[in-house]
Amino acid sequence: MKKTADQWFEAYGVSHKNPINKLIHWICVPAIVMSVVGVLWNIPTPSFFSTIPYLNWGTLVVLAGLLFYLRLSPALAVGMLLYSSLVIGFLAWYETLNLTSVWVMALIVFVVAWIFQFVGHEIEGKKPSFFEDVQFLLIGPAWLLGFIYRRFGIPY
Repeated sequence: MKKTADQWFEAYGVSHKNPINKLIHWICVPAIVMSVVGVLWNIPTPSFFSTIPYLNWGTLVVLAGLLFYLRLSPALAVGMLLYSSLVIGFLAWYETLNLTSVWVMALIVFVVAWIFQFVGHEIEGKKPSFFEDVQFLLIGPAWLLGFIYRRFGIPY
């Protein structure tokens, strides 16, 4: 049986009750999403990818994630599409700065954000939800979006 968004959020919320852990998640979950896309951004692609702007392994993973969110809730998929668009825009902009490769910056963010995530769960006293079900890696960003939707009365 397919779980609803609220069922997923309730299950995810069990290990995310401590205010410090929640705050860490509000900062680190969006950073991790950006970093995953960024790490995949510069992986060499087949030549036909170059015919479509910003088509790379990172944007393909975004599309796959959006399919998951669409199945979970069309309204949440719209929110995740907006956030994903911001991520892709940020990565495209960062690439123009020529500071470091996108993947190097993203890898640093990924490692630092996960360190904080595990610190948050140590404070919480509960292991991260994805140890129970890997789908929770996709639920984390939607869980945060769910708070925003409820705050503004947007049904999902």
